[in-house]
Amino acid sequence: MSEKLKVAVLGGTGMVGQRFISILNNHPWFEVTTVAASPRSAGQTYEEAVGGRWKMDEPIPDSVKNLVIKDVTDVAGVSADVDFVLSAVNMSKDEIKHIEEEYAKTETPVVSNNSAHRWTPDVPMIIPEINPQHMDVIEFQKKRLGTTNGFIAVKPNCSIQSYTPALTAWKEYEPYEVVATTYQAISGAGKNFEEWPEMVGNVIPFISGEEEKSEKEPLRIWGKIENGVIVPADDVKITCQCIRIPVLYGHTAAAFVKFKKNPTKEELVEKLEKFSGLPQQLGLPSAPKQFIQYMQEDNRPQITLDVNYENGMGVSIGRLREDTVYDWKFVGLSHNTLRGAAGGAVECAELLKASGFINAK
Repeated sequence: MSEKLKVAVLGGTGMVGQRFISILNNHPWFEVTTVAASPRSAGQTYEEAVGGRWKMDEPIPDSVKNLVIKDVTDVAGVSADVDFVLSAVNMSKDEIKHIEEEYAKTETPVVSNNSAHRWTPDVPMIIPEINPQHMDVIEFQKKRLGTTNGFIAVKPNCSIQSYTPALTAWKEYEPYEVVATTYQAISGAGKNFEEWPEMVGNVIPFISGEEEKSEKEPLRIWGKIENGVIVPADDVKITCQCIRIPVLYGHTAAAFVKFKKNPTKEELVEKLEKFSGLPQQLGLPSAPKQFIQYMQEDNRPQITLDVNYENGMGVSIGRLREDTVYDWKFVGLSHNTLRGAAGGAVECAELLKASGFINAK
């Protein structure tokens, strides 16, 4: 019998749910034993329910093809035979908040890709290399929920992954003002070019809700726990524009930064290349060995060449140079469905397991 932890993927037929299932195929710690989705998919095998909508490059794993999909609203039934759940449900924010708390109240930890709980004060929003200390707020959340083991943890928005790690690596130089423009792949909307043909050769200068997330979520990640809640940082101002561009995977950011201190380029590059976190110390299965790479070439990072750096879990930074208005500017790139979505959530689950928050029931 497998000693791996048993996982249910909520919303397993959508793009992020598919990515969860793809990532967890042959994972050393976790095994997908349950897939849950909307009532219209319940009762079908996974292969039947997904049909021609499978969007990953690799085929549907044999281990899940014949799993009979459960109704995601049957919280007791879905949670009964699993150790934790990964959530990618497609519902309204209020519905997501409610159902994720219901799962947590069955003493089943929830690691969510959704945005619904990102601003719930006692729910940690974690980039494992940056703010693992926010796991400490889980004990306060458990008291509120009345649980012993059940809780919710979330990962942040995909758009911030291409610039927030660099700003974190440079915290000792006290960045205080940031202007960023993100150029975001269509898979961030859960689509490919077949489903969104109007994106071919096109640019759309609007992504609903994305700019507020891009400006505010880094502040929460840099925040501190006070009186059982996470209080966002207030020492950095970020303004952002978010643009949809015709690429399938990869979010690029162009960022301009002002610092209170005056670092050299050599110092900034060294901080990027040496930046490491708890996932690297623990050797988590999904953790990149080198979290951030700095690219010296003038024309890098590029999506076609660099989006899969460290199996899509690393961040690529390039074009660091002095600016005439701000102090420094740079370009960042991250994989939006790996580092930015399902992969980041799986790494978060690995961190929670390694830290004793997720265990076999």
